[in-house]
Amino acid sequence: MDRFADTDESEILALAKEGDNEAMNFIITKYKYIAVKEAAKWTNASVEPEDLAQEGLIGLLAAVKSFDGSRGGSFLSYAYTCVFNSIQSALRKVSRQRDVPKNSIVPFEKEFVDGKISSLSAEDSFLAGESVSLLLQQLNKSLSELENSVLRLFLFGCSYNEIAKRLGKSPKAIDNALQRIRKKLRDVSF
Repeated sequence: MDRFADTDESEILALAKEGDNEAMNFIITKYKYIAVKEAAKWTNASVEPEDLAQEGLIGLLAAVKSFDGSRGGSFLSYAYTCVFNSIQSALRKVSRQRDVPKNSIVPFEKEFVDGKISSLSAEDSFLAGESVSLLLQQLNKSLSELENSVLRLFLFGCSYNEIAKRLGKSPKAIDNALQRIRKKLRDVSF
């Protein structure tokens, strides 16, 4: 992170917007406290604070991607607003789902079909697309070819035995790969 020690924040934001991962990590690290602080305000909510913090980080990513410094506002103010809106959106979504019968809820994986996101608002669609894109980039860097294959089959609902059969591995090897994937997912930051 020494690379940005003497760099103007607007330049770092521009680099992050252009896809510089190091710049993005610098901004996320610098402003991560906003998401944690906003999530902590909702301790009595029906959503775990860690989940709300993740929603806040999604809002922070959206802030980096959509911030326009020429409008005269500071990035800090804009980031607070995006993080707050993202957390509020998540809380509204949870409260709406309380009234939905359990058998009509579609698992998250099934909302993404053929690369398209169905039945999401424009804001949710943008945020989901951005976070999925960043997550996939991180996963491609972190996971081996076997782990990537195992994860994709697992997300499509295949059992350990089905995955093992398709990949020509033992169920134990698949279980080991999934354990490594879970550990790596806990360590993913973007």
